[in-house]
Amino acid sequence: MHASVACSFLLSFILSIFTITVRADNASTISKPTPFKLNDKAIVCNVVNSPPDEAIKSLERTLVETLEKKFEQLIAAVNKTAEGAVSKTAEASCKDIYDNHKSEGNKPYLLLVSPQKKVPVYCHMASLGACGGGGWTQVMKIDGDKLTFRYNSQLWNNKVDFNLPGGKTGLDKQETKLPTYWSTHFSKVCLGMKLGHQVRFIMINKHANSLYSLIADGKYRATTLGRHQWKTLLGSQSSLQEHCNLEGFNVHPRPNRRRVRIGILGNNENHCNSSDSRIGFGSADSSNVCGNVAAWRGDNGDKQIKAMGYIFVQ
Repeated sequence: MHASVACSFLLSFILSIFTITVRADNASTISKPTPFKLNDKAIVCNVVNSPPDEAIKSLERTLVETLEKKFEQLIAAVNKTAEGAVSKTAEASCKDIYDNHKSEGNKPYLLLVSPQKKVPVYCHMASLGACGGGGWTQVMKIDGDKLTFRYNSQLWNNKVDFNLPGGKTGLDKQETKLPTYWSTHFSKVCLGMKLGHQVRFIMINKHANSLYSLIADGKYRATTLGRHQWKTLLGSQSSLQEHCNLEGFNVHPRPNRRRVRIGILGNNENHCNSSDSRIGFGSADSSNVCGNVAAWRGDNGDKQIKAMGYIFVQ
């Protein structure tokens, strides 16, 4: 076989091996060989009149340069595909991960929050106090010292996330609102409040398409935990007035009075129109967005307790 023909045949054969098409599902297939160029010029093996050693070295250089370039292109293509594609094995909730025996403990996992989007979300796989275990999906973290999630904040009414990096960590002081607020259906809500170094939890049995579906329209939705259960969020320090005891989601008995997105109201009178105490998340009072406020004969005195609040669903 003529030397130049042999060289071209060999080069074409080797390059065809590395002609790879990366599909969206990350599978790789060998495509039909196509001509390759180096520095915008066709690769030419001309060894007819060259000494054998020089011809071999020339061929080696050409092959190395060309293969290096193709490898760089391949790596770039694979990286681009990996960043943009959604894994078919991604789960929609932490409970799904737990139930499918994919749990690796309390940590962030990639969750599928829409058909083409996945985000890292902290999953609490171990027990959350009174809520138990089984895979809890983090939805929000609320700092009672800040106004981010006060009752009138648009963050309760929209599908816009807030501080996604904060959603990759657990029971700390980083506020967050994750896409799980509107994407994750559930039958249980786990509410936690942290005071000092202690976190206490209570659980609400409630079926819903998402927390957004329970809150965004502003309609009151009742729960039946009872005042004693709500008070356990802050232990022996909590205080509520004896009457009213209106609890649930969007608790707002009267405009411009005490309101809370999730929680309970108390009053010293046998109605809710002039409530002076509350325990909950997302208060309208700018002095305390998450925690416990009590005045006018609370059962444990006057209180102004700001807490770090945590909301998980399952």
